[in-house]
This record gives sequence, structure tokens and C-alpha cells, in this order.
Amino acid sequence: MNRSMWTAATGMSAQQLNIDVISNNLSNTNTTGFKAEKLEFKDLMYQEIKNFNKKDDIGRPVNIEVGYGVMPSGTNRNFEAGSLQDTGNTFDVAIIGENAFFEIQMPNGDSRYTRDGSFKLSVTEDGIKVTTSNGYSVIESNGQPLQIPRDLTKYSIDEKGNVTGINNDEETIFIGQIELKKFINPKGLVSEGFNLYRSTDASGDAKDLEEGSQVKVQSKYLEASNVKPVKEMIHMITAQRAYELSSKAITTSDEMLQIVNNLRR
Repeated sequence: MNRSMWTAATGMSAQQLNIDVISNNLSNTNTTGFKAEKLEFKDLMYQEIKNFNKKDDIGRPVNIEVGYGVMPSGTNRNFEAGSLQDTGNTFDVAIIGENAFFEIQMPNGDSRYTRDGSFKLSVTEDGIKVTTSNGYSVIESNGQPLQIPRDLTKYSIDEKGNVTGINNDEETIFIGQIELKKFINPKGLVSEGFNLYRSTDASGDAKDLEEGSQVKVQSKYLEASNVKPVKEMIHMITAQRAYELSSKAITTSDEMLQIVNNLRR
């Protein structure tokens, strides 16, 4: 009985974590560039009560074994592209294509990566920088923060990420190209919050897009979250039912123990 209670308890713990992941997905339904996660499970070790055997052509062809429950094995992030939302803002930029990210420079100089292209113009002592909402610099193709000359107006960004502006003589001036990076295994990226990802050994180092890549950017649009609320609600109901069944198994095991204890009376 203790084994069944322990096994059911692992199911409750795993489904609680599942609900936590689903809740995070639902709470980020309107987060720009957010990618939904799914919790994956694996079974725990088994106790073999009787082994299969073969002796003189007569034997047991199967085991008698019982498992010790379940455990979370990982969270799988879905990098499927979200829908595009028209904003009309030149520095709202969406990536069209799945394995590509904007490169962002943190205050300590480290690089982070994001699908959130809601960029802003930040006036600093060094000039006007293109930054995230938190003030982190957007990196251009030369590896430096993208800066905007003060004497330019009517900015535009083409599908290759080239940023241009118009000077006082109505001439088009090239400013820089927004950097895009890709990863061998984007699911190995670590989420740090603020719509930022950090590269790891699992993801591999950030690489430049190949020449002729079909990935492009779309100015005046933002990529919406790829969370599907109806699908997440179904997952939540399923997790809730599994949690209830595990708790019922604990209750049943406890009642069976009470029956055994009452046999001595």
C-alpha cells in the first residue's frame, strides 16, 4: 500500500508542475514573441517481482513488474512562429521564419537573443540607440549597438533588416543592418525572462544566417505569442483530471490500509 501511495504522490507532484507550465503559457498569451512550453514526462524505475525465464522450453515469457511512478523529464519549447500584428511603428520588427533571433547586448556586454522586436529609440550621451523596452542595445551586423544619427528622419527598415533614414537633402542614408542569429538546437536555449534567451552548450553558439536564407524581417509588425488558449485549456483540464485520479489512488490506498488494520479487531 505504501508503494501505491508513493507512486500516486509522484503523479500529483508531476501534474502540479504541469499546471504551473500551462499557467505560465496562458498568462503570456499576449506577450510579444512568447513561445509556449510543454512539460514532458518519463516513468520511474520498476521493481521486478518475477523475471521472465526459459528452462527446458518451459518458462515465463513475461515479467511481473510494477513501476514507482512518474517524473518530469523536461520542458519542450515550441518555436513555431506566431501571427503578425500590424502596429504602424517603424521600429516594431517581426521575424518571418522560425529559427532566427534578434541579438541583444546586455549592460555587461554579454549577448542575449529574443523574438520580441518591439524596439525603441533611446536618447543617450553617445547618440540615439535602438534598444529593447528595458534599454538593452540591439546589435547590428558589425557586432556593435545600432545607433541612429541625430540629423536623419523618416526611418525605414527593409526585409533584410537594413535601416535607412532621410537627411536634410532628402537623400537616403544607410544606417545599419539589424543582426539576426540562428542556433543548431534552439530548444536548448535558456529563458531568462524579459523575452530574452541565453545560449548554452545544448543550443550551440549563435550563428549567422546563410546567404540566401528565407528568413526576413517585417517592419511595422510584431510577432504575437504562439500560445493557443483553447489548446492550453484542454491540457489544463487533462492535468487536473490526472491530479484528481492520483489523489483518489492515495485515498483508496489509505482506505485499504484501514481495512487491513481492522482485521485484527
